[in-house]
Amino acid sequence: MKTLKQLVEGKELNTVSPKHSVLHALKIMAERDVGALVVLDGQRLAGMFSERDYARKVILQGKVSVYTKVSEVMTDKVVSVTMDHTIDQCMAIMSEKNFRHLPVLDEKGLAVGIISIRDILNEMVAQQKFIIGQLENYIAS
Repeated sequence: MKTLKQLVEGKELNTVSPKHSVLHALKIMAERDVGALVVLDGQRLAGMFSERDYARKVILQGKVSVYTKVSEVMTDKVVSVTMDHTIDQCMAIMSEKNFRHLPVLDEKGLAVGIISIRDILNEMVAQQKFIIGQLENYIAS
C-alpha cells in the first residue's frame, strides 16, 4: 500500500482564504472538481470548507453565498494528520469523526496536502487488484 506521502505528493493543495466569499470558494471547488478546500490564513491552517459546510451552514440557514465569508461557515475545529500517519490511521480518524477530508501538515505545521476518503478507497481498490493479480499469477504458474 502506498504511504500517505505518496498519496499527497504531487497533488495540488486546493486552498481558500477565510476572507473570501463562499461563492468564490464554490467556484474553486467546481473548477478543480473537489469536495473540500483547506482554509489558510496566510500560511496557517484556519479550517476546512466543504460541500457539507455549504449545505448545512449556508443553504439550510438561508445565507447568500456572495455575501457570506468562508470564515463564517468553515469548520474551524480541524483534525489534521502528518506524513507520519498511515493510510489506515487516516481511515480510522475519518470513520470515527465522520470526516471525508483531512488536511496533511508537514513537520512545521504547514498544510502540504489533503487526503479524502476517495483517495483512500482508490488506494484500497488498487491494492486489492494487485493482490488478486499476484494470486492469479501464482495459481497459473
